[in-house]
Amino acid sequence: MHLPFLVNTKYFLNRSNSGFTLPEMLVVVVLIGILAALGIPNWLTFVNTRRLNTAQNEVHLAMRQARSQAIKEKLTWQVSFREHNGIIQWAVHPATVNPSAANWNNLDPSIHFDSETNFTLSNGIRKVEFDYRGNAKSLNDLGRITLSSKYGGKAKRCVIVSTIIGGMRTEKEQATAEGGKYCY
Repeated sequence: MHLPFLVNTKYFLNRSNSGFTLPEMLVVVVLIGILAALGIPNWLTFVNTRRLNTAQNEVHLAMRQARSQAIKEKLTWQVSFREHNGIIQWAVHPATVNPSAANWNNLDPSIHFDSETNFTLSNGIRKVEFDYRGNAKSLNDLGRITLSSKYGGKAKRCVIVSTIIGGMRTEKEQATAEGGKYCY
């Protein structure tokens, strides 16, 4: 008795143990290489943008915290920024406390201050002060912190103190410049 089903099964069992041929393996490797070459730059851009967004959120929250503490405690508070060993750091503290004695927090090491940052730099510290009502203490406290990636790219993220009453907003890069700035 001849069972064609068993014959076919034996054929497939023997065939599946034979493996892949060299040309088949080469085609798969080349296809994976092409897909990786196309996808890696997009993935890196995505990762850098996420890092910038996270850093922007940290800076914005630090400024909001300083403003909130100033209102809550009826004192002048400040948020300070510095670049220490290539890493941007921030600290929220009363204005009477020397920034060097403050508790500093690090942003992602791949982020740096962009040239559009315009808060005054004094002794390596950029600061924004809020008075007991939550207002920007002076016109020097109006401005922006602009962040960009150390690895290049056009992406920028900024936090802007735009009004004397302490109004803050976040922005990202624009296609056209306004007043020489792309983050407005």
